[in-house]
This record gives sequence, structure tokens and C-alpha cells, in this order.
Amino acid sequence: MTTTTIQKKIWMLVTMMLLIMGIIWLTLTHYNQKTQEQSNTILQRYLRMNEVTTASQQIITHLNNYLVNPTDQHQQKIEKSIVILEEVQQDVAELRNAENTFSVTNYIHLIDSLIETTNRSILFSEEREVEGATNQFNEANRISLYISEMTLTILDRELKSSNRFYRDIIQQSEELKKLGIWLLLLMTAVLLLATYWFSLSITRPIHRLTKAANELSKGRFTQQIEVKSNDEIAFLAKTFDKMRININDLIVEIQQKALLEHELQQSKLLLKESQFKSLQSQINPHFLFNTLNTLSKKAYLDGAEETSDLIVSVAGLLRYNLKRIDRSVTLFEEVVVLNQYMDIQKARFRDRLQFKMDIDESCLQVKIPGLTLQPIIENAVIHAIEPEENGGTIWFTIKRDVAGVIIEIEDSGQGMTQEKTEQLLLGNVVPTEGHSTGIGFQNVVKRLYLFYGQENIVTIDSREGRGTRVVIQIPTVREENDDETSYSG
Repeated sequence: MTTTTIQKKIWMLVTMMLLIMGIIWLTLTHYNQKTQEQSNTILQRYLRMNEVTTASQQIITHLNNYLVNPTDQHQQKIEKSIVILEEVQQDVAELRNAENTFSVTNYIHLIDSLIETTNRSILFSEEREVEGATNQFNEANRISLYISEMTLTILDRELKSSNRFYRDIIQQSEELKKLGIWLLLLMTAVLLLATYWFSLSITRPIHRLTKAANELSKGRFTQQIEVKSNDEIAFLAKTFDKMRININDLIVEIQQKALLEHELQQSKLLLKESQFKSLQSQINPHFLFNTLNTLSKKAYLDGAEETSDLIVSVAGLLRYNLKRIDRSVTLFEEVVVLNQYMDIQKARFRDRLQFKMDIDESCLQVKIPGLTLQPIIENAVIHAIEPEENGGTIWFTIKRDVAGVIIEIEDSGQGMTQEKTEQLLLGNVVPTEGHSTGIGFQNVVKRLYLFYGQENIVTIDSREGRGTRVVIQIPTVREENDDETSYSG
């Protein structure tokens, strides 16, 4: 759509008014010119006929003077008057029309007769024929009187025939005056309408912008600003609407940030509360750990070495469990605490539990999240050994592979379905009560994923009636990093 500026609208209004005034002026000018031409034609006819009368009388006067005193000067005046009369005669001939053809023709003949008679009188005077010259002078005087009378007759007839024309001119002048008044009123009405339309095209969008500004001042940023115009005000409205959208988006963003900050503040409060509760929960385990150390020393002094060793294993396991689980440890540390845990379970199950290890000692310095192996072994003890009357066997293997280090934990239990295996890896299984560490298998899988930054770290191979094997694949890249590492579990 073509944009029309306010300046163009003003020029359109001025052009329209000038065009109307120009048309009116041209019409009136044409009418006046036509009337003036008609009036000039009639007036010219009157003047020419009056000149004929004057010229004929001058010829008679100059002829009389010549006959009395025939000098060259008087003759030249006669000739000059004859030239003027002939010129006027030609002009009178052009005034002939359908109404006055006969009168003008006779009038012209009289002029010719006057000129011929004057010339004969001069000729007789030169030949010294006084009587002939006098007779021709009298004839010329009589013709001059006829010309004067005929001039009056023709003029009277022309005045009568032009009377209606003059009356029409007067009537047309009155009508022209009325037409001028009506045109003035019409131009005023058109100008008022055009001015009203022009002012509306400017004030109406401005009123809408003012209303929109009032809405924005009240905090209502959802109402769309729409101005139906095709000038600079429409561009201003679009810019104003974009500003409204930007402000609204900014307010929404600020509200979202405020909400996030509020949620973050709440999370910090919850974290502090959980840390406080965690600190409280560690008081009793520390007391229990100190008590176990005391009992271990007393059992050793009393000669119960096996009981003392068992208490030492429980204390070591408790000490390890009190460490932060968000720090990495070596496989060596995990294997040590795993042996302590298995000593406790062997004391519990006796010959029902068989634990076999095959460890590549070159892999024991590999970093791994704390409390990774014990929850998996504990899960095997609870679900594969404890339910069986004759117990079972757990195989624990650490070996090196091209892709890194592989840890395998296999049991001789009843296994599980494929659906349960998938649920266990996805964390959709409700944790089993009775775990000593309080850390479930799903938690171990999640921490391994976070620690190594990739999935498929843990795989489970299990069939019903054939046992379960858990495989942990430690990537080579992570294996080569021997620095102490912290992570969020």
C-alpha cells in the first residue's frame, strides 16, 4: 500500500481548491470575453458610422474653403479627408450582416457618390467653371446631409436591435452575481468538508494513540494498537505497538526471573535445611562409630579376636559411609570397603555365601564415584543370596579392556525379567528397604552417568532362573584422569 504523507494530503487539498478556483475563473473569463467582444463589435459599428458623418462634413468644409480660395493647402486637406473617408468606408463594409445588408450597401454608395461629387467639383473649379463647381458642391452638401441622416437612421435601428442584447447583458450580470454568490457558498462548503475530512484523518489516529497511551500508563500492555491510516501517524502507531510488545515481553521476562529467583531462594532454604538435618543425622552414626571402636578394643582384650575383627569391619564400613558421596575415590578404596562389607555378610551367612574375586591390580588407581560397588553387591546379597535356602555365589571381576576398565558383578540368583531390568536402569523401581547404606541401585546408576558424562555406563544381563550380571564400563578418557574430582550426584 502506498504511503500518503500529511504533507501530500495538504498539497492535495490546496491543489483541489486551486483547481476549482481555476475552473471558475476560466468560465467567468470566457463569458466576460465573449460579452466584451459582442459589445466591442456594436461599439465599433457606432464609432465607424460616426466617423463617416464627421469625415463627410469635413470634406464639405474643406471643399467650400477650396472653392473660395483654391490653394494647394485646401486641396491637400480635401484629399486627406477623402482618404479617411475611404478607410472608414472599408470598415463600414465589414459591418454588413444579414439584417443591415441593404442599408449598409446604400450607405456605402452614398459615400462613393460624395467622393465622386467632391472630385467633380474640384475638377470644375480647376477649369474655371464656377457654376458647375457650385452645383457639384451643392450636390455634395446634399449627399453629406443624406449620409448624416442615414447614419442616424442606421444607428437608431442598431440601437433598437441591440436593446435586447444589452438587456440580456444586464440580466446575465445579475445572474452572474448570483452565480458568484452560490459558487462562493459552494467553495466554502467544499473547503469546510475537505478541512473536516483532513482534520479527522489526523486527529482520529492521534486520539487512538492517546487512548492507547492511557492504557499503557495503567499497566495494560496486552491491548493491540491499531490505527487505520496511510501516513506518518500509522508508522508512529506501529512503532508504538512494537514498543508496547517489547515492554510487555520485558515485564514477562522480569516476572519469570523474579519467579526463578524466588524458587532459587526457596531451594537454597531447603538445601540449608537438608544440610542441617543431615548434620543432625550424622551425630548418632559418629557416636555409634566411636562405640564400635570401644567394643572392638574390649573384645580383643577379652580374647574374642573374631568378634573384634568383625566389629572393626563394621566400624570401617561405617567410617567409609560417613564420607561425602559427591567425591571420587579409587577402585582400591572401593575394593577395601567391599571386603569389609563381605566379611560382615560372611559372618552372617557363613557357608551359604561364596564370594570370588578376580582383580587386575593395574586398574585399582582408576577413579570412580564413592559408594558405587557396595550398593550393587548389597543388592545381589539381598535378592540373590538371602532368598535362597542354600545361599549362592557372587563373582566380582575387575579387568582392563581396549575401551577402558570393565567391572563385572555376577550372582547365581533367580534373575529378573527384561521389563524389570529396564525399569531398574531407568530408575522406575521403588527402592527396597533394608539397605545398610541407604543408597539404591538407581542412585548408583545416576551418579555414574553424571560422573562420566555419558550414558550406557551400566548394563544388566539377566534372565529368570539364570542369575544376574551387572557390567560397569569405565571409559579410557576418564581412566586417564587421576586428579581428585568432585561432582553433583
